[in-house]
Amino acid sequence: MARPSIVPIALTLDDRTGYTLWAPPWEEDGEEWQAFLGTTVEVRADINDDDPENPVPTAVVHLFPSPAALAAFCRTSTDHDLADHPVWPVVTGLGPADLTPDDDHRFDLDGVYDVAAENPDRWAVEELAATLDIVSRLAECLDAGDEDDDDLDDETEFEAVAELMAKPEIGSLGLGPDAFVGRSGEDAWVGVGGALDDLWEDVVEELGEHLDWTGAGTVAVADYPSASEAVEEGPLALPDEDDADSDDDLTDIEAVDVRSGATAAGVRTIAGGGRLTHDPAAVAAAAEFWEAVGILPVEIVVPDGAGVTLRCYVEDVARFLGRDGEIFLFDTPAALSRFCAGAERHDLSEIASWPEVAETDTRPLPAEQDRYDLAGLAEVLGEVADGAAGLVSYAALEQPVEGVRDLAEYARLPRVEELLSPTEPLGRAVAVGEQRPDTALRQEDAAAVRPAWDEIVGLISGKLVFRD
Repeated sequence: MARPSIVPIALTLDDRTGYTLWAPPWEEDGEEWQAFLGTTVEVRADINDDDPENPVPTAVVHLFPSPAALAAFCRTSTDHDLADHPVWPVVTGLGPADLTPDDDHRFDLDGVYDVAAENPDRWAVEELAATLDIVSRLAECLDAGDEDDDDLDDETEFEAVAELMAKPEIGSLGLGPDAFVGRSGEDAWVGVGGALDDLWEDVVEELGEHLDWTGAGTVAVADYPSASEAVEEGPLALPDEDDADSDDDLTDIEAVDVRSGATAAGVRTIAGGGRLTHDPAAVAAAAEFWEAVGILPVEIVVPDGAGVTLRCYVEDVARFLGRDGEIFLFDTPAALSRFCAGAERHDLSEIASWPEVAETDTRPLPAEQDRYDLAGLAEVLGEVADGAAGLVSYAALEQPVEGVRDLAEYARLPRVEELLSPTEPLGRAVAVGEQRPDTALRQEDAAAVRPAWDEIVGLISGKLVFRD
């Protein structure tokens, strides 16, 4: 059982997105607990109905139109189900950036039919499994059945949810994409779609009666922007290539002044550095070219700043855009593209596909799995070491460690591999993350690994050259 933690999540339903908090299962006093940010209120069946007639006790989850509204509520309110959670004192000090869900904790209930209509690849299966899992957890926490009454053991307010989750095809989602391979797998995937066709509307109706779109009375339903409008017009949307007057126009949108901490619209600042944020659709479109040439854009964030570079593998050995063990970093994808189009020699010049890179108009936009936030991990380790136990799991080590291994290999930094060896505290923590990634990072482990991580970040930073 993992240690107590609280995770920001986003739910999209009826074309609006609400932000809230989820406390995954943890054990306390020999009992297992799980909760969402909510409470029990006396309301009609429709919790957003102002008519007070015939109120009934209803368990609700509070949803907010933005992470900022969620953070404001957390700072001031104690009348909710997470107020006694062991790490709630940590949450009250977090800002909007910290309460912004990552991609793995955004659940689009409106998009379930679209996902089920896709081919059962890893992404579709995992997205559908995660969405149904969070719905099941919400129903479990919100169900008002009296657990002490044996006559009501089988009763639930969420009959459609229970019926859907009992379908064997839905259970197969937990087995991953391998469950949907071959003729029987195709039939199982068709069965998933059929189960959703029969029950999903009832599921969201049941769940909708317990979703509070007023943020415990702090906001109005009208404050929630349309989810579709947010995608089309939100600050992450970039102009079409044909609409951009010049590379400088792109720079205005994408750039982060990592030394001053100033940010352009839609860019999130992390740990004193910066992080470039792009429309996921633009990243996916660009990935087709970069994966084809075998050279991928990479973002690196260190205390001194953040930038993008390029990386490939030659006989399974990492090679970066750089020279003599130094890695070149650029403030924006546009600046990186200008360098690639130039004539300066570097360690990627001899790669067979480099001429295609030098000539392409496709922007080098890093995918999420190719972002290495070394500074962000250092900050988290410090917070956990200072007492915020349960703030993150050991899985937080995986991506930054993957990045420093590649960087250290190219930059010829043997000390990094020494610090990551299984006999060292950091190496042992990495091993725990590989075996039990969902286990919460312990305070004593964070304190033990923080000096090693700081040393690694210092060594890597010494090999980064920020280019104009």
